[in-house]
Amino acid sequence: MEVLTDKSIIITLAVPAFFVLIIIEYFYGLFIGKNTYRINDTLTSISLGMISRFPVMLNFGVQSVIFIYISQYLSLGLLSVKNPFTWIAAFLLYDLSYYWMHRMHHEIKILWATHSVHHHGEDYNLATALRQTSTGWLWKWIFYTPMMLVGVPGEVFVTVAGINLVYQFWVHTEHIGHLGFLEKIFITPMNHRIHHAKNKEYIDANYGGVFIIWDRMFGTYTPQKPELDPVYGTATPLNSWNPVWANFQVFSIMIKDTIKTKSWKDKFRVWFSETYWRPEDCIEEKDPKDFYKKFNPKITNDIKIFSFIQMLFTIAVSGSVLTFVTAHQYSEIATFGILIIVISMLTSYLMQSKTVAYRLLMFFAFFSIFGIYYFEMLSLELLSTKLILAQFSLNILAVIAIYGMQSLQNINLLRTKTK
Repeated sequence: MEVLTDKSIIITLAVPAFFVLIIIEYFYGLFIGKNTYRINDTLTSISLGMISRFPVMLNFGVQSVIFIYISQYLSLGLLSVKNPFTWIAAFLLYDLSYYWMHRMHHEIKILWATHSVHHHGEDYNLATALRQTSTGWLWKWIFYTPMMLVGVPGEVFVTVAGINLVYQFWVHTEHIGHLGFLEKIFITPMNHRIHHAKNKEYIDANYGGVFIIWDRMFGTYTPQKPELDPVYGTATPLNSWNPVWANFQVFSIMIKDTIKTKSWKDKFRVWFSETYWRPEDCIEEKDPKDFYKKFNPKITNDIKIFSFIQMLFTIAVSGSVLTFVTAHQYSEIATFGILIIVISMLTSYLMQSKTVAYRLLMFFAFFSIFGIYYFEMLSLELLSTKLILAQFSLNILAVIAIYGMQSLQNINLLRTKTK
């Protein structure tokens, strides 16, 4: 089966630069005494970002089919790829479409369910920009169909979409302050920090992708108040590092509310209400102290090191698949997606101090290696296969070494007590 994916080389080329900038920001934060990174939050953001690329590579949803149909049969054909005005108009139209798409995803709960992933992060740094949903393919495309109808060429659409997304990366930082007159025109780190805040004074504001002018035009612009620092996260915290749960938490809440509420009207309203609304018989009391509390289970150094190694391999394997996507069969891309999801889930359990995840990771590595060689699930010629085999092998050795060291420590402790 032919692999259909987005053709924007911009995203693929930008990914290495993203990670370089994340490293620079991390060390800069350490240098000035304001580190905005935690290993657990960062690993979750990166895992979500890498996983989110697989639905795109697997061409989930109906976006491609509908866009091609509109372009061929319904397009007004008003814009030519050879006309420079087309590129400028498309860039502005895309950002305007993005504004309304983004705003609706904050105002309608079923849309918020797919977008909330990006807002779960309780830290605000460049890695937060990578915290992307894996379910956006369900309905984001609806907001861009007018561009197809007026005749924006496909290659122009993909290019301006890529530029828009890349631009948004740099605004996820706490290390850049007020940028003067640029604050009136563009989305900047300062006004985007407000967008990520869960303070009632800031919530649901500053939706633009590149330009803040849409927010100023449509009444959703909110500046930062000097006396009120933004608090990041969501009103209902995720309280987990699990990337799969992050993608389905709000869906889960809506399903539970639909079942629990006795009102048939509310059973329907749950899905299409404002994002903050819940049926009266489903509302749960919240401790005001929890507003400022970050989810941060204590973990040992061996878990931190092991998790960091998983993050490096996740980046390497996913990056290899993304870069050389045409060299992979559709089934191989799907297999890599499943393997990375399971590894990320088990690592997230480990970061929540559930040490049984060590054994689960080791057993999963054994069975995966067996499946790759015996059932030929993946081509051994692929760089991504070699990388994930190296990851599985290292995981097995690392878990054996960790349990071995723990056993020796227990023996020494027992000997000390018996003396």
